[in-house]
Amino acid sequence: MPFRLLVPLGLLCSLPPPHLGAPGPDGSAPDPAHYSFSLTLIDALDTLLILGNVSEFQRVVEVLQDNLDFDIDVNASVFETNIRVVGGLLSAHLLSKKAGVEVEAGWPCSGPLLRMAEEAARKLLPAFQTPTGMPYGTVNLLHGVNPGETPVTCTAGIGTFIVEFATLSSLTGDPVFEDVARVALMRLWESRSDIGLVGNHIDVLTGKWVAQDAGIGAGVDSYFEYLVKGAILLQDKKLMAMFLEYNKAIRNYTRFDDWYLWVQMYKGTVSMPVFQSLEAYWPGLQSLIGDIDNAMRTFLNYYTVWKQFGGLPEFYNIPQGYTVEKREGYPLRPELIESAMYLYRATGDPTLLELGRDAVESIEKISKVECGFATIKDLRDHKLDNRMESFFLAETVKYLYLLFDPTNFIHNNGSTFDAVITPYGECILGAGGYIFNTEAHPIDPAALHCCRRLKEEQWEVEGLMKEFYSLKQGRSRFQKTTMSSGPWEPPARPGTFSSPENHDGVREKKPAKRGIPLLSCPSQPFTSKLALLGQVFLDSS
Repeated sequence: MPFRLLVPLGLLCSLPPPHLGAPGPDGSAPDPAHYSFSLTLIDALDTLLILGNVSEFQRVVEVLQDNLDFDIDVNASVFETNIRVVGGLLSAHLLSKKAGVEVEAGWPCSGPLLRMAEEAARKLLPAFQTPTGMPYGTVNLLHGVNPGETPVTCTAGIGTFIVEFATLSSLTGDPVFEDVARVALMRLWESRSDIGLVGNHIDVLTGKWVAQDAGIGAGVDSYFEYLVKGAILLQDKKLMAMFLEYNKAIRNYTRFDDWYLWVQMYKGTVSMPVFQSLEAYWPGLQSLIGDIDNAMRTFLNYYTVWKQFGGLPEFYNIPQGYTVEKREGYPLRPELIESAMYLYRATGDPTLLELGRDAVESIEKISKVECGFATIKDLRDHKLDNRMESFFLAETVKYLYLLFDPTNFIHNNGSTFDAVITPYGECILGAGGYIFNTEAHPIDPAALHCCRRLKEEQWEVEGLMKEFYSLKQGRSRFQKTTMSSGPWEPPARPGTFSSPENHDGVREKKPAKRGIPLLSCPSQPFTSKLALLGQVFLDSS
C-alpha cells in the first residue's frame, strides 16, 4: 500500500449519515441533522474502489439499491446534495463495471446508480425556478422550495453544477440539467463588477449582491473551479475564456506576494488580509491551466502554514502570521493535499511528497481515534471534536492515496482502455483524463460521448429502420437521446442582465435542419453500425 492511512471498512457503515445543511458563509458546517439517506456511504463509495476494495464497493452498491430513498421531508443544501450525492452516484455508476458490478444492458446509458443520481438531481430542480435562474440554497426533498426560504445564496452555491448536471444530461439524454446549470453560470458572469470580480453572496430573486467581498475562498471557490473543469469536460472554449478573464482580475486586485486576499468587488480595496484553508485548492486549479510557476509559489506559501501548525487553520491572518480567533480548527480538509497531487503529477517535485508525508503523520498522530479520524477543533493545542466529515473519506484519503500511487487506474495515460457497445454505438471508457468534481468524485469524460448522438442522425437511421422493419408509428427509445442546446455565448460586458428562458428547465428547441452529418463512429463501417442499430430497434419494437 502507498501509505498506512486506511479507513476501517466497518467504519463506513457504522457512522450516522452526515448532514446536508447549507454551509455557513465561512465554510463552516451547520448543525448536524440525521437524514435517512446515507451520505457517508455515497460520498466514500468511489474511494473504496480507488483504494482497491472491490468487495466493499459491491456490498455498498447493494445497500444503496435496497435502502436509498429521496422521498423524504427534509431540507437539504442544493450545493452539498449535488456535489456529494449526485456526484458520488454518477462517479460510482461510471466505475461500477471496473469494480466488478454486473451492469445492465445499455450501461453506461442506464443503470440503478444513474437512476438514483437522476432522481436526486430532479429533487434539486425546483430551486432553479427563480426570476434570475440562479438557485435557492436550500430545497425540501419532498415539497420543493419552502415558502419564505431565504433568496440569498453564495456564489459557489450557484456556479457549482455544470460538471454533474452536464454529465447527467449526457448520460440520460435529458438536457434540463445542463440547461439550468448553464443559465446559472451565465447569470453570475453577467453580474460581475466593472473590474471583473464577483462577490460572495447574491440575492437570487433580484440579482443584487448582498456580500461584496471578492476572493478565491469560501463561498466563491468552486465557481472558479467548475469554469475550468467544465471547460475541460465539455471542451467548451467559452467557459475557459470566462475563467481566464476572472483570473486576470484576481491577479490584478487580490494577489499580493503570491497570497490571495479578500477585496471589495467594485473598488478592489482590501477587506480581509486572511488566508482561508479552502483557498488551498487554487494551486491545483492553476496547474490545470498550465500556470505551474505561480501555482508552486502559492503552494509553498500555504505549505509554510501547514508546517507551522501541523494542519491548515480555517482562517490565517497573513500580516500577523497566526490563526484568527474562533477559526483555529482543521476539519481534515483536502484542499492542500489536492493541490499537491495535481502539482506532483505535473512536475514530479519531491517537495510535494514531503507535504503528503507530513499530512499522513499529522493526521495519524493528532486525529486518529478508536472509531475513525476526528476533526481537530484547535490546531494550537490539538484538541479534537467529536465528528468526522464525510469529505475526509471522499477527498482527503483519496487525494493522499493518489499522491503516493502513481500506477492507480485514475492516473491512466490512455495506454489501456475498455471498448463498450451501447445502444448508440461503440465508445471508449477508462482511458484516463478523469475530471474530479469538487468533492473528488472522478468523472470519465469519455462517458459523455457514449449516450448521445446528433439528432439528425437519429432521425435518419430511425426512419430507415421503420421502413425496413415496419415499426409501429410512434417514438422509439432512441428519441430520448438529444443534443444539448446550441453554442452559448457569454455576454461581452458585465451588467447586462437578461431574463432566463423557462427556468423550470423545460426548453424544447427544434434543431436547425442540416445536411446529413457524419456518423459518430467513423471508424465503424456504416453497414455494421446500421445492423447494430437495427437490432436495438427490433428489441424495442
